[in-house]
This record gives sequence, structure tokens and C-alpha cells, in this order.
Amino acid sequence: MRKVRGSLASMIFQEPMTALNPVFTIGNQMVEVIRVHQKVSKVDAKKQAIEMLRTVNIESPEKRIDQYPHELSGGMRQRVMIAMALSCSPKLLIADEPTTALDVTVQAQVMEEISRLQREMNMGMILITHDLGVIAETCTRVVVMYCGKIIEMAETKKLYENPKHPYTRGLLDSIPRIREEKLESLPIIEGMVPDLANLPKGCRFAERCPKAEDRCRENEPPLEDTESGGKVACFIPN
Repeated sequence: MRKVRGSLASMIFQEPMTALNPVFTIGNQMVEVIRVHQKVSKVDAKKQAIEMLRTVNIESPEKRIDQYPHELSGGMRQRVMIAMALSCSPKLLIADEPTTALDVTVQAQVMEEISRLQREMNMGMILITHDLGVIAETCTRVVVMYCGKIIEMAETKKLYENPKHPYTRGLLDSIPRIREEKLESLPIIEGMVPDLANLPKGCRFAERCPKAEDRCRENEPPLEDTESGGKVACFIPN
């Protein structure tokens, strides 16, 4: 797996302050990744790391590479994580909530960097996020999961225009937006997520679903094709 991680597939973790080792400099950590997967000297690996930091728009990379994670801002630490993940030109990038700990302005900058590098390096990307706005701007296909199971998958535009699963519909309806009619309160998904150690029989969303029937509580719906080219796991899709 060490041959796969970093070279074929890389990951940007959710919180860079915990993903980066606080007792090693940025350079130590980047050089190690590069030398594990490429037969280069420490000097050449450091040059490559500096160039990668420059690629993700970190100013003064020659200075930053000798600093420790706590000396950088949250946005810069996230850029370091991106640089480290892309330093060996992976075929697949997995980004786990890459903008969660950042303010809105820096979020936009980081996502722009990730999207630009994805295009330039011609790599696939799996983006794990709860931010429906980021999904709409970034992804071509969406997979919606609930309690560890895929419940719907479709092209992004089709899913946003016509969600099939009640959970997907609930997620989209709960987004604050300007509406013609005045609402007393925002739409919410009633109930609580079930205990993952004691999952209910049948559909895992049944107890929270306004359309649930007896069969939903007894049997788990299979993931089936929809007329729009996607898939949905629901006996009573929208």
C-alpha cells in the first residue's frame, strides 16, 4: 500500500494542523514523501518541494520550506498539504473536506488551486464534503451517502435539478436561499441519525423519511437505475 499511497493516489486531509507533524519542518515532511516514491537525492527532492510550494502559490517558498506548521496560517498549511499530495503526480486525488477549517475567502482560493492543478495534471479527484455549493461548482458527478451506504448517484446538474432520494431532497431544501414565499422556519430533516453500531432493519433513512412505508422499514432498497441515467436506493423515489 505504501507504493500506492502518494504515487498512484494521494489525500488532502481535513485538518492540516493535525495531518502535518508539528515537530518536523515543512521541508522534512515534503522531502520524505518525494524520496519514498522517487529515486532522487535529498538536494533534488528539496528543490522539487520548493517548486511544488511555488505551484500552489505559497509566497517565498525557499523560506517557508524551513518553517514548522505552527508558523503558517491555516490557508498556507492547507496549501502545503495540497503540495505534498501532488508532489509525486498521483493519478487520483482524494480531498477530505479540504476547506472546513478555513474562512470563506481562503476556501474559495484553495478550491480554485485544487481545481486548477487537477486540470493541469490531468488527474481524477474524489471530493468528500458536506458543502453543497462547493460540489455544484467543482464536481461532475455526485454520490450521496447515508450511514455508510450509497443512496443516490447522478451527474451533478441532474441531481440538483431533480433529486430522487428523500434524503437528497431534504439536503437541498435545507439550503438557505431567497424565496418568493415567506417561511416561518427553514426546512429541516426531522429526527436523528441512527446509531451506527445498531442500525435499523430495512432502509436506514426510513425513520426520518416523510414518505416511508412498512416495506421501507422491513427491506433495504437496492441501488437501481433511474430514467435520467443515475442510480437511487429508494422504493418511493421523488
